[in-house]
Amino acid sequence: MNKILLIIQREYLSRVRKKSFILSTILTPLVLVSIIAVTTFFTVRNIRNEKVAVVDPAGVLQQKLESGKKVTYTFTTDADTSNFTEKGFSALLLAPQAGINKTGDFQLISESSLSRFAHDQVGNDVSRTLENNMISRELKVDPARIDSIKKIAGAIKVQQMKKSDLANGGSSSFSVQMGIGYLTAFLIYLLLFIYGMMVMRGVMEEKTNRIAEVIVSSVRPFQLMMGKIVGIGAVGLTQFLIWIVLLAGIGLAVSGAASPDVIEGVKNAPGAAPGMGMKNTEAMEAMNALATSLASVNWPVVIGCFIFYFLGGYLFYAALFAAVGSAVNEDPQDVQSLTLPITLPIVVGIIIMINSINDPNSSMATWASIIPFTSPIVMMSRVPFGVPGTVPLWELALSMLLLLGGFVFTTWLSARIYRTGILMYGKKPTWKELMKWIGR
Repeated sequence: MNKILLIIQREYLSRVRKKSFILSTILTPLVLVSIIAVTTFFTVRNIRNEKVAVVDPAGVLQQKLESGKKVTYTFTTDADTSNFTEKGFSALLLAPQAGINKTGDFQLISESSLSRFAHDQVGNDVSRTLENNMISRELKVDPARIDSIKKIAGAIKVQQMKKSDLANGGSSSFSVQMGIGYLTAFLIYLLLFIYGMMVMRGVMEEKTNRIAEVIVSSVRPFQLMMGKIVGIGAVGLTQFLIWIVLLAGIGLAVSGAASPDVIEGVKNAPGAAPGMGMKNTEAMEAMNALATSLASVNWPVVIGCFIFYFLGGYLFYAALFAAVGSAVNEDPQDVQSLTLPITLPIVVGIIIMINSINDPNSSMATWASIIPFTSPIVMMSRVPFGVPGTVPLWELALSMLLLLGGFVFTTWLSARIYRTGILMYGKKPTWKELMKWIGR
């Protein structure tokens, strides 16, 4: 046991002291947040008002297209498609000459591609206007009354709640739970690949440099393998905890910057444009709704399950990656042929996860949450929806027990390959050869 602890200490300290580890640990969350912030900033900033000339010879729109923040409409009789840009228009909207009762679609012509926001807005405006005109004509109803009814109906929302929400007076947001499930499951998917490959490369490096020959003269191959697996796993857990602290700090800083006093101060600052950004009340309502949804998530359960499934999934797959690293030499083809059966279940897990997020109670999601090969990814996509609501306690317990049992089995299996493969050089491994090593 003391020898395993020494190997764990060596693997852990040799990696956390590297400048690359320190830089990647600190810079990764900062770069991620910066990319999201910059992308959002430029996306919002580049939403400009497009001027669209509308040619409607049949009068199907009845000159009732309402201009908005994204698009301004001007009705004209000039259908010349060659000079509308010279008149200051971004695009030309041509209504069908024969009317909407016959064949023909609206055509939106532009010099270059319009933004997605403008294109979607034009399509929505045309559809809404045509619908209102037809209802008004057929039912003899004032179009203004139609718009008023639609606004009232559109403001009504169906809020999804569980029985537990009714009991404690809270609420839950399906979209927030979906986002948390996707994020945690995808993060485990990445970490399994990153740290699993790190274990395999470490074993291959020691084998290639003949360091393993010296080490196994003092410790057993199983002790060397377990020390390396646990040491690198501790590195991953340390990195994850640091990321949590950094992201929490960034989140607090951003929430402080977006407080009502700060928003009001920016809006009332000298030179601030009138109507700049969202209305303060709308922004605060959106922030309050998000805060309420996040507060409804059982964070102790989510974080606890994440740590368990990260460690359990890592230990389950790291043993297999270590076995592959001990069996192969430096030939990339050998590495690829032996790692494919290991990486395939991980990829299958992420595919099932995408479907299970949309339907967390499906049979596929349930079985994939129990099977150890896919449970670290799929189960984490379901946990944010509620335990024991969406995920029964017996199902979660069975999944955890099978993952622990799977770890014991893969460790035993990999140890039998590792003890022989770590000292084998120059011979190309085959599946038949690996079966012989396991049976010894």
